[in-house]
Amino acid sequence: MLCELQDAPYSARPVRTHRGFTLLEMLVVLVVLGLLAGLIGPQLFGRVGEARVTTARTQMALMGVALDGYRLDTGNYPVTAQGLDALMTRPLRQPAALNWRGPYLRKAIPLDPWGRSYAYLAPVQGAEGYQLRSMGRDGRAGGTGEDADIGTSIATPGAQ
Repeated sequence: MLCELQDAPYSARPVRTHRGFTLLEMLVVLVVLGLLAGLIGPQLFGRVGEARVTTARTQMALMGVALDGYRLDTGNYPVTAQGLDALMTRPLRQPAALNWRGPYLRKAIPLDPWGRSYAYLAPVQGAEGYQLRSMGRDGRAGGTGEDADIGTSIATPGAQ
């Protein structure tokens, strides 16, 4: 029996039977992740605003192509009362869209990146073109940065 005890390995530390991370190791990882998020996070969030502005411009450009297709088929852009809905369904309001061949967009009319409808304005009778606008993040006219209005105005040749 004495022989058996001498041959057995002896350790002052208890044997860990569970594998995993200690509390200290977890805290170190959390501190490192927190530091990285604090240093990199603000730079990435600034890019989100820029991406939304770019998305709004891209959506307006695509709606502009659809509006041009509408004009080629019907001879004019939708009037303000018809709005962008004229790209998806034949307008019931005057002027009649006799040669309407829509829908001119593959999917529903998009909302701006902040979840609001784009504003569409056709010029007064006798002029041609349109204005398409997003009011930006704050949803109000004016502003700077991500709150600035994003818009496009198209005046066709011969417009007043």
